[in-house]
Amino acid sequence: MTKEIFEWIKTIAVSIVIALFITTFIARPTLVKQHSMYPTLNPNDYLILNKISYRFHEPQKGDIVVFKTALKTAQGKEKNLIKRVIGVEGDEVVVKDGKVYVNGEELVEDYINGDYTPGDVKITVPDNHVFVMGDNRSQSLDSRQLGTFSIDNIQGKVLVRLFPLNRIGRVD
Repeated sequence: MTKEIFEWIKTIAVSIVIALFITTFIARPTLVKQHSMYPTLNPNDYLILNKISYRFHEPQKGDIVVFKTALKTAQGKEKNLIKRVIGVEGDEVVVKDGKVYVNGEELVEDYINGDYTPGDVKITVPDNHVFVMGDNRSQSLDSRQLGTFSIDNIQGKVLVRLFPLNRIGRVD
């Protein structure tokens, strides 16, 4: 009986250590709270972030990322945002007449809610920064208002959706 209890304790301890290692260094769960990424993501979608992908390569256009901001929640905590990378360092991003252009080419954005992007922006993305926008452009607080974000503030790339179960799978 004692041997069996010890085996159970050992199994639970190893499982906890593995879970802590994974959530600390490899993947992290996060919950969507707003509508800014609709229709790609919805409030209460439960996501897993890949925390190590940007240690080996830079963010790519189209990646959906979670990053720290200087914004605060109503409780005074740091606010994280989930957005899509539109421009990377050196890119010229222009938002004009409801369209988005990167390096002079209009983006084909079949993932956004609607077909119009509000705003009037012209910016060259600085080194080590990204220009991000939500897919629900009329409901998104993003680089159009806040400017670019440092790559160092990116906490991870959205990898998979675990909940709701009818939408489980890879997020592109």
